[in-house]
Amino acid sequence: MSKIYVIYWSSTGNTEEMANAIAQGINEAGKEAEVVHVSNATPDMVADASAVALGCSAMGAETLDEGEFEPYITSIEGFVSGKTLGLFGSYGWGDGQWMRDFCDRMSAAGATIATGEGVIANEAPDDGAIAECIALGKELANA
Repeated sequence: MSKIYVIYWSSTGNTEEMANAIAQGINEAGKEAEVVHVSNATPDMVADASAVALGCSAMGAETLDEGEFEPYITSIEGFVSGKTLGLFGSYGWGDGQWMRDFCDRMSAAGATIATGEGVIANEAPDDGAIAECIALGKELANA
């Protein structure tokens, strides 16, 4: 089995729930998923992979978490080129601009964004968002 990392940061547990649903999709597709909080993630987890899921809830004025997640993304940005990334996260205000910015940033770094855009959920993920996360996991497993 090939391992696919699902690396996330979550302030309320909503993005963590999404990460677990993505892992479910990866596992259902026959690959091994490992869900990792960003504080335990290493740059090698992305450098050595062909596909990775990265998730962060929106913070402040629709930005990535600046304490842990942003520094991690900065550390891996130089070697995401040629990789398939599944981007995801939850938000409580705004319209998802942080995810569009995140997708644009990773695309500009040379990554392919699975599903063509990030999967987002307003507050707790509903059944539709969970289904999107499972589908994202399956797409990553087949990348």
